[in-house]
Amino acid sequence: MHHSVEESPEQHAKEQDPSLIISALDQCMDALPKDKLKKVKCIGVCGQMHGIVLWKSKSGCEWLSEDHEIIRFIPKDVSQLITWQDGRCSADFLSSLPKPDSHLSVATGFACATIFWYMKHRPEFLSGFSDAGTIQDYVVSMLCNLDKCVMTGQNAASWGYFNTTTNKWNTQILKDACFPVQLLPVVVESGAVAGHTSSEWYGIPAHTAVGAALGDFQCSVYSCMTGKGDAVLNMSTSAQLTFSMPAEFTPPNSPDPLSPVTYFPYLHGSYLAVAASLNGGNVMATFVRMLDSWMKEFGLEVNESRIYSQLIQSALAQPNTDLTVTTALLGERHDPTSSASVSQISPSNLSLGHVTRAVCRGIIENMASMMPPQSLQAAGVRCIIGSGSALSCNTVLQQEAERVFTFPVVYGKDVDSAVGVAMVFNDQA
Repeated sequence: MHHSVEESPEQHAKEQDPSLIISALDQCMDALPKDKLKKVKCIGVCGQMHGIVLWKSKSGCEWLSEDHEIIRFIPKDVSQLITWQDGRCSADFLSSLPKPDSHLSVATGFACATIFWYMKHRPEFLSGFSDAGTIQDYVVSMLCNLDKCVMTGQNAASWGYFNTTTNKWNTQILKDACFPVQLLPVVVESGAVAGHTSSEWYGIPAHTAVGAALGDFQCSVYSCMTGKGDAVLNMSTSAQLTFSMPAEFTPPNSPDPLSPVTYFPYLHGSYLAVAASLNGGNVMATFVRMLDSWMKEFGLEVNESRIYSQLIQSALAQPNTDLTVTTALLGERHDPTSSASVSQISPSNLSLGHVTRAVCRGIIENMASMMPPQSLQAAGVRCIIGSGSALSCNTVLQQEAERVFTFPVVYGKDVDSAVGVAMVFNDQA
């Protein structure tokens, strides 16, 4: 990563190398049984929303052959992936952008805002590319050798400047702001086929159907939400609490930037009501890294996973605490300036168990402040399904979820979102 020193916004850059992501995908493909891959009928893809990777059409990757078989591609003529966590767009910068015709507001880390940032600060960067998409759209484009990136409304909505009611980009608004609209992908229905594999891929036959990539959030919800009375609490790096809106629901014309609840496009034209928090498993991870760095200063090396298991063990032995931790450590989209704090500290509540219990409680209470149990009840929710690695690995968070939300909380077979996407996809096919 090349970060220039003189430009302080670069310190807020969050970038990842697509080559590393694709090589991780290669390792996963390599581990799958060859005989099963030969029978694959279609490929469903999903991944993290909001982010953007840019590439040159027709030279975005290079296919490699092994033993006279073309089996994998490596990225070429591709930018870094600028992720949803990118923080270069300040509140001032965002307020200088044109107002979108959408029910969703634009935040830092959303691809269209990122492009606006590059237009202002590094316009030459954009001129080297002809296509753009999320990292999952890039994979689909490469597999199918598409002339133009194809994107579902789920991912398009996550970029900003997209109207989910008409299923169209705000092309005129963007053109008027001199935005490079030629970079925007072609939008298709969620569940549509984007194309067919242009060659064999790890034994999956050429000409296999590939679905247009879906959002990781929608897929993880789909994989565990069984009925109308279900809400899903998904907690991995960040956290979301969601339930599906009645079929006839249409979102308001413009966003309420102060509202913690937004409406994400789902399937068949329906919507999910979502409280999307920037503070989830990353809060626990920050707590663990803090302890780790403190111990290093004492010259002690403790494995991070040991720290995690000890924290959980200590908190399980401390079922209650009067210590209060507010955990909006990374701010929230509806309240970017919020931060974390600790109060009600007394000599008797400073043990590891007390502090960990209070942190876990704070994470869940932050979710409940965004989408209160009463509003879930009013929407007809009768049960919460818990999913995501941060929640499934942390019994203390599970206990707090049950205490704060007063609904039965059920943990699905922690179905990964990719499984959900394949289910969505084959459902439609």
